[in-house]
Amino acid sequence: MENRDTESLKKLLSEAETIELFDVMRELSSEEQAIVYRLLSKDKALLVFEQLDTQLQQKLLSSFTEDKVIEMISELAPDDRVRLLDELPAKVTKKLIASLSPEERKETALLMGYEEETAGRIMTTEYVRLKRSYTASEALENIRIHAQDKETIYTIYITDDSRKLEGVLSLRELVMASPEIKLEDIMHKKVIKVATDTDQEEVARTLQELDLLALPVVDKENRLVGIITIDDAMDILEEETTEDIFDKAGLADLNRKESDRSERLVNGSVLQIWKVRLPFLIITMLGGLMAGVVIESFEEALEAIAAVAIFIPVIMDMGGNAGTQSSTIFARGLILGHINTKKFLKHLGKETFVGLSMGVLVGVVTGIIASVWQGIPELGIAVGLALAITMTLATALGFFIPYALFKLGIDQAAGADPIITTIKDISGLLIYFVLVTQFLGYLL
Repeated sequence: MENRDTESLKKLLSEAETIELFDVMRELSSEEQAIVYRLLSKDKALLVFEQLDTQLQQKLLSSFTEDKVIEMISELAPDDRVRLLDELPAKVTKKLIASLSPEERKETALLMGYEEETAGRIMTTEYVRLKRSYTASEALENIRIHAQDKETIYTIYITDDSRKLEGVLSLRELVMASPEIKLEDIMHKKVIKVATDTDQEEVARTLQELDLLALPVVDKENRLVGIITIDDAMDILEEETTEDIFDKAGLADLNRKESDRSERLVNGSVLQIWKVRLPFLIITMLGGLMAGVVIESFEEALEAIAAVAIFIPVIMDMGGNAGTQSSTIFARGLILGHINTKKFLKHLGKETFVGLSMGVLVGVVTGIIASVWQGIPELGIAVGLALAITMTLATALGFFIPYALFKLGIDQAAGADPIITTIKDISGLLIYFVLVTQFLGYLL
């Protein structure tokens, strides 16, 4: 790709397995994905596209011509098509549906007519449906003819002329049956099924618990309208589990927000990244200048006792590290649902206590070292107390600042650390110099 050797790249891609292509696509930039995708054969391109998450699918579509987009949408299985259309802007969805063939439009409209997160919405209409009067030989011949257009052929459904579900049969059972035997004699009449309005999570759990490859979906008249396959069920369970975690923490919308912010900061334009990050860096710069003002205010102390300057980096760095640790722990806990925002004060109290305990320990050790090293016990006391107070304050800020930004709807990933650093630097220096003045005033 770096050498623009498209012929070699095309050959390499044609020999690659679908799973390898899928893994590679996720690692490439948007531009590289578009190049790779255009060099894939039509069948392989469709297989890869179907396996990508909707965010990557949208990115690829944005790099295609209108005709190519329509072709891709048309080729998708009905359930995959609806899943993608649900994520696109309404105007785009309407335009794409209008471009489909009458049959595809009918299938898509059928699925989109059901409530979101129900069996009807996620089912596919591409399944094998046969009559009970068929012989095993006739059934196999029928499957051979139509298999290419079906989502799965491993489970066969038996219906009457009005599509009412009468039985089910596995491909294994059909292959092993005598060619002359009729399907009504070997089919299972007791069929595990779900209704179109059944919750998607319940459907997925049923498939998982019963080890089924597919589950039929019927309407109120027991007519077969679609099936849900095990691969869709696994996607649903992952999605629902993630949603449950966020719901428990009261963060139902956080996943989407954080995903969008991360996407913008990683793959957005330089201007978009500037808008998010630069304001907080300017805050840090101003904070650094204010820290300089604090140091200037205690210039006499620095001139009188040179040893005071030795411990400034220790106090600032330890406070900074403690604050960064806390903000990182808060961000991860928030995302994973370990922090309940309704009980934030409890979490803040515990983190502050942790900061105090660590600050006291580090402060005592550093204070002793400072006393022995410089031979000034009072300096050791000032250093130890400053560290204890600064680390306690930094850990509390590490939890409070990201929480405040989250509540205000501001990107905590870009804003938390610069604000914590600014407050901690100014307050840490002020605390240190005030303590030095109090304990070493007789030397000034």
